[in-house]
Amino acid sequence: MWWYPYTLLLVTSKLLMVRALPTAASITIVDKPPTLARLTAQSVDRFSITNGIPNPYPDKPRVVFGKDGTFKLTVFADIHYGENPWDSWGPEQDINTSRLMRTMLAMERPDYVVINGDLITGENTFRENSTSLIDTIVQSLDEAKVPFSSTYGNHDNQVNVTHIEEIERETSITPFSYTRRSPPGVGGVGGPGNYWVPIYEKETDLSPALILWFFDSRGGVYTNGTSMPDWVDESVAAWIADETEAMNVAWGPPESRSALAFVHIPPHTIQAVQETLNSTVNPGLNADGLGRGSTQATNNPASAGSDRPFWDALNTHVKNLRAVVSGHDHGDEWCAREPTYDVIFCFSKHSGYGGYSGEGWGRGVRSFVFRSSLPSDGIDSYILLEDGTVRARVLLNHEYG
Repeated sequence: MWWYPYTLLLVTSKLLMVRALPTAASITIVDKPPTLARLTAQSVDRFSITNGIPNPYPDKPRVVFGKDGTFKLTVFADIHYGENPWDSWGPEQDINTSRLMRTMLAMERPDYVVINGDLITGENTFRENSTSLIDTIVQSLDEAKVPFSSTYGNHDNQVNVTHIEEIERETSITPFSYTRRSPPGVGGVGGPGNYWVPIYEKETDLSPALILWFFDSRGGVYTNGTSMPDWVDESVAAWIADETEAMNVAWGPPESRSALAFVHIPPHTIQAVQETLNSTVNPGLNADGLGRGSTQATNNPASAGSDRPFWDALNTHVKNLRAVVSGHDHGDEWCAREPTYDVIFCFSKHSGYGGYSGEGWGRGVRSFVFRSSLPSDGIDSYILLEDGTVRARVLLNHEYG
């Protein structure tokens, strides 16, 4: 459920509702409690502090669990708008994808939506109007009045479009986007989409029950056509440590909070997990073999292991990490437990009519339904296809995998 102040709903122009994120100079600390004295200046610069509570969205409504105590999050991935704009085929695929998004939103009625990368096939678009495709992408979300966040993929970093351009466009045209850009110095060149979103059990709670983490795995090419690193930049590791420390100071120990993480390109360690799949425990399509280009830091053999600082920091500092969710590999839709850190990994579901596909793969979404705000309770997850078929249903809990 999304709590929205009545007065905000009366605003007739959505453009008037979008405000720039606060800079360090604009942050005000109100009624600062003694415990916040331990926050470093660097941490405070990244938050707005209201009544002693870190709040990265001071001008947006809080996202909260439903009145029944549940929370449903639906993931679209690899929607690939903008293919072949020079003929009739490409625009038809965008129309089909928009229809799918409206259909899935009506069927699922989620509390929150994630678009998990490759929003645009940037190598096919025209430089002068690439980001205008974002307007079309968010239209169905605006109509449904559902809050959402985006990660960005390798096809979103191309000669004709960049991650930062997509972020700036998205956040300037819709009040429903909770996407943010990374703080300065975090994410490396081409990787500005590292941020988190707090989800509260109730609107009046002082601390969140769930943190959604979003990471930028970059990939693709720079605007000059040279290859970009295909992994989450090493600078993100220190940022994760800083952010979680600040959260713990402000909100107390993390044992009462859950976390869910999204990154477009799967971490490299997931490649070995595929070799251990069991169709009973790990149901779902498994049609894409993971190899070069399928996981992080694999396009160039010299970069092997470059995503390790991110992966280590994520699993070391983010407690109660319920799952890590990726897209990128359109033919995979399974969940499995990664043994190194004993963490669950899930593929999203290829949603777009653009991008490669195969016979019988289908298109749809992956949903996560939190049974309650308690980290000890399970999460129901499943793939829902456009025709209403449900498959690959699993219960993600401490016993899974």
